Amino acid sequence: MSPRLDAPDHDLAAEAAPRNVHATAIVLGTLGYLFVGPSGTGKTSAALACLSSAARRGWNAALVSDDQVMVSLRSGRLVARAPATIAGLAELRGVGPIPVRTVRAAVMSYAVLPVAPPFDMRVAPELEMWEAGPVALPLLRLPLLPGLDPLDALSRFSTL
Repeated sequence: MSPRLDAPDHDLAAEAAPRNVHATAIVLGTLGYLFVGPSGTGKTSAALACLSSAARRGWNAALVSDDQVMVSLRSGRLVARAPATIAGLAELRGVGPIPVRTVRAAVMSYAVLPVAPPFDMRVAPELEMWEAGPVALPLLRLPLLPGLDPLDALSRFSTL
């Protein structure tokens, strides 16, 4: 049985209306990444670093939503959107909201958990999943290390 991390207090079962999840959602190429974890763990900065690195490489990449992500179940897939009040913005700690290239909605392919040293475990569990009601996304633990491009790390773990 694979380890699972649950989206706290979120049940998407048979849900028609979107639910607000504390996360950051981006698109890299054709894949959606939902950065999850507690406040202050580096979700926004890691996501923006991925977007910046993708832009330097000439890849198609955009923010879906930062801090609050409206998620809904559509045809068995988790779809992310931004609440209208924060669409097109990402909030940098100590700076405030900044405009960022965005897409209106995207299907999420992976959940990403930024982790900073010291790491709890040497190797992350295989087939770890992040659950949001009836939908489970493969969970990628993204090490936040000086000199490591988060996009390079994601490319090692996902099908970028």
